[in-house]
This record gives sequence, C-alpha cells and structure tokens, in this order.
Amino acid sequence: MDITTDEIMFWDQWVRLLPLYEAFKNRLSEAYPDMKIKVSKSQISFYNRHMFAMVSPPVRRRKGWPKEFMLISFGLPYQVISPRIAMSTEAYPNRWTHHVIAENAEAIDETLLAWIDEAYSFSESKR
Repeated sequence: MDITTDEIMFWDQWVRLLPLYEAFKNRLSEAYPDMKIKVSKSQISFYNRHMFAMVSPPVRRRKGWPKEFMLISFGLPYQVISPRIAMSTEAYPNRWTHHVIAENAEAIDETLLAWIDEAYSFSESKR
C-alpha cells in the first residue's frame, strides 16, 4: 500500500519519524490488506469495521518519555500489563486503549503485532 500525500504531510513536523511510520504501515498492510486508513489532524487511524489501531506523533509527552517517538495505540477488551505499555485507559467498560512508545523499527516486533492482531479481531467483532 503506497503512502499518500496526506500521510507524508501529517509527519511534516516529524520527518525523521516518517520511515518508522512507513515500516509500521507496511507491516499492517501485509497482515490486513483490506484495512482502511484515515488521516486526521492529530492521528492516523487504521480501520476494518471499526478503528483497531492508531499512531500519533510526540505532541504530548510525559515525564520520562523520549523526546522523539511515534505513539502506537490499540484497543482490547482487557488491560495488558507489560513494561511495553506506556499508558492504558478503560475508555468504556471492557474496552481498554493501550499506548506503546516506538522510537525505532525494533519496537514493531512480534509482541506489538500480536496485540494489534488481537485488536483487529476485537474491532471486527464489535457491533
């Protein structure tokens, strides 16, 4: 799946993160060729029937977070407890949003992709 002008422009202020985004998008495109992508002002969202993952730039940082990173978020019906999860919130009962900091392509590993695969299935099963 080719990168669009909107996606390139989204990363305009964080051009060093564009290759990281492309690596992430390529992994998702391989796994979910039917997914849709929506670029908004604050995030890029990935959809099947519903949103299953999103990425955002380092606009909001917390103490101890790196200066430059891509935040990868996904939703699951339970809270994942892992040092990889930078933050998680229960947006609705039994709907947890998890945020993972990715500073480099090594962060897009099998653990993260397994969580996203689970999020894809969870999103697909929602009414």
